[in-house]
Amino acid sequence: MDRQDILKVRNQDLQSSKLTESEYQKIMIFFANVIQSLGESLKMRQQVIATATVYFKRFYAKHSLKSVDPFLLAPTSLFLASKVEEFGVISNNRIIGTCQSVLKSKFSFAYPQEYQYKINQVLECEFLLLEVMDCSLILYHPYRSLVQYVADIRAEDKVLQAAWRIINDTLRTDIPLLYPPFLIALAGLQIACVIHKRDFKGWFAELNVDMDKISEITRQILALYDLWQNYDEKQEILAILNKMPKTKT
Repeated sequence: MDRQDILKVRNQDLQSSKLTESEYQKIMIFFANVIQSLGESLKMRQQVIATATVYFKRFYAKHSLKSVDPFLLAPTSLFLASKVEEFGVISNNRIIGTCQSVLKSKFSFAYPQEYQYKINQVLECEFLLLEVMDCSLILYHPYRSLVQYVADIRAEDKVLQAAWRIINDTLRTDIPLLYPPFLIALAGLQIACVIHKRDFKGWFAELNVDMDKISEITRQILALYDLWQNYDEKQEILAILNKMPKTKT
């Protein structure tokens, strides 16, 4: 995908709902957090959670927020990702029960009501998600490349851990839709090296990659951190969600 593809549908949502670009970003951050919490509660590997988050983002890159309630698409994305990533079968009752408990225990500030969806609606939504994904379900993530790069430069575990967290943070942005995983891994590693004051400029200089693209990714990661600095999700998100285009009932 390119940025124009993403902005085409997004701008329609912004115009119809009076959401700002930063508010739209906060919606995407919120639902990435929901997917992360659901996945962790289901004891899923990070790769499964990352796949689910990209499915979620790909759907809304092509369709309005009002086409499917994100509170339905979030568990549906995990349900599908668990099959594609061969995590194992999640029972119908477990996916709905986990949704109910996680929303109540961790996100009641944004979703104070009882969870309204049933498994038949998740299964219907799964068909729609498959259609939008055009059956392109196999995704590659930056984690494997990152581990190889860290081994190559012989960096300490703390550099790997910092870069891994940064890559997880990119799931709150458009970065996974716009750039190949190996470039995301390099951008995360570069920021981690700066954080821990490790100088691997020579190694980066020898890479046969587009450093301008890595700089673009780095700028978008830093923009996310700037947004986060003054963002109190518990205080802000309910009002933002209320402005979101609503699904037709």
